[in-house]
Amino acid sequence: MDKLVSLWQSVRKHKYLVTLLAFVVIIVFLDENNALRRLGLAAEERRLRGEIERYQQEFDECTERLNELDADSAALERIARERYMMKKPDEDIFVFEEDLKKQD
Repeated sequence: MDKLVSLWQSVRKHKYLVTLLAFVVIIVFLDENNALRRLGLAAEERRLRGEIERYQQEFDECTERLNELDADSAALERIARERYMMKKPDEDIFVFEEDLKKQD
């Protein structure tokens, strides 16, 4: 019983420190939006922002290529021939295995 009384007296003496420690424990570990979860969410946000930037660059490159194809019909024909193996009705196409491996 004597230990409980001395504990209670020390808690009463340092009530602000005990309150501050309880607050820190709640904020860092127990709260729904605790500090550990916020750190994880911040890391995920950084990763997603990097992904957005990468996709934005890819989108810009594809838009540039699309504009180039709209402006130049020779480029469109070249891509159709190289990538999709298209041909004119009176042509013969020879496909080499090395070319097929490069496309994959």
